[in-house]
Amino acid sequence: MGQQMRHSVKTLLALLMVPLVLTGCVGTAEQGHKPSIVVTTNILADVVQNLAGGQAQVHSLMPANVDPHSFEISAQQAALLNDADLVVSNGLNLEEGLQRQLEAVDVAGGNHFVATDHLKVLKVSGSSDAQDPHFWTDPARMTQVVDALEENLAQLPGISSEQLNADTQAYRSELLGLEQQMADSFNQIPETSRALVTNHHVFGYLADRFGFRTIGAVIPSGTTLASPSAADLASLAEAIRSSKVPAIFVESAQPDKLARALADEARIDVDIVALYSESLTLPGEGADSYLEMMQVNTERITHALRN
Repeated sequence: MGQQMRHSVKTLLALLMVPLVLTGCVGTAEQGHKPSIVVTTNILADVVQNLAGGQAQVHSLMPANVDPHSFEISAQQAALLNDADLVVSNGLNLEEGLQRQLEAVDVAGGNHFVATDHLKVLKVSGSSDAQDPHFWTDPARMTQVVDALEENLAQLPGISSEQLNADTQAYRSELLGLEQQMADSFNQIPETSRALVTNHHVFGYLADRFGFRTIGAVIPSGTTLASPSAADLASLAEAIRSSKVPAIFVESAQPDKLARALADEARIDVDIVALYSESLTLPGEGADSYLEMMQVNTERITHALRN
């Protein structure tokens, strides 16, 4: 009888301990919770990862080597977007295929950070009203976005402001170094040779920061979804002949058929140079971070134009 009593007491104690153990598990889960940050472009996702990747789960909707103008998300990604603690987008209709989902986030009162809301926006070259979304080609403007983004990130639950500030300061230093590196490299190009012809208008902010002239674009638009007319190509061909530019810069992920056709139309010997302008690559492919992308582009532009 005594043995049965001791067994019953042990059983009772074990049952009483169950809620305590479960409570401890819940507490650990809550302490280990990281806010979910969903970023539309892989370029901005890389930046956010540098600022808060150690304290948050950073998800990029766009994979490597994609055109942000034409990208569309899956149902699973849409759910991830809706459940995010913070959504970070580029803005100015860069994510043309995501506008409906981003508008839904705003209607629902979601925490939505739009990068281009926090800098002085340029017009697309040659346009009277279209705004240029490609701000990241200027590292100084990226720094402005980082400054604004830090304030938003600091409000997320579970984010240490002290750690965030340290990580942000470190990344600001890298951006400052990048800007200086680009300036030093471009200074090797004679001022008369600082002229850009691209597949579409994507380097307006770089041109504005570092003193380049934008001669024109094969696709005279801020989006790759537009198409050039015969008159557009003829006009640009004449500009290339008169300015004697030695290279046409194209997006590495986009076919260069139009650029080569333009070179033939202009009847001049012109190089077709691939740049990483709107998307990062997979690791090992040449531009798997924002800093590396800008460094490679700088080297290629300098090499093509300084001779």
